[in-house]
Amino acid sequence: MTSDNTQAGPTVRLRFDGPVDQETRTYARTKIDAVVGRSGLPAVTGEIRIVRAGARHAECPWLATADLHVGGRQVIAVAEEATGQELVDRLQDRLRRQTEKAAHAGEAGHRTTPPWRGGDRRPA
Repeated sequence: MTSDNTQAGPTVRLRFDGPVDQETRTYARTKIDAVVGRSGLPAVTGEIRIVRAGARHAECPWLATADLHVGGRQVIAVAEEATGQELVDRLQDRLRRQTEKAAHAGEAGHRTTPPWRGGDRRPA
């Protein structure tokens, strides 16, 4: 079973494959919206796919892959866990960290060359 959900603000498509319960779907949408809807982030687009394996003997039957574009930078995150809630929490942590990096990567401007490589040699 595959379903698609889209949100009105940032254009992030959330897909679910396999037997994913409604509680996990709602929890995932809430957590993902919290990450991509933060103020200060450039436009976020992309897709997140959450899969639950049908095999009960699998150690970590939940898998999530995210492929997002934050401004002009690509953010990819993968998580694998034993339960849907753990998976969403892990994915949220990884996405928050990586979207923050992507959003602020351009703010630093270009890097200066360190003195030992012939850069600015101002006295301290």
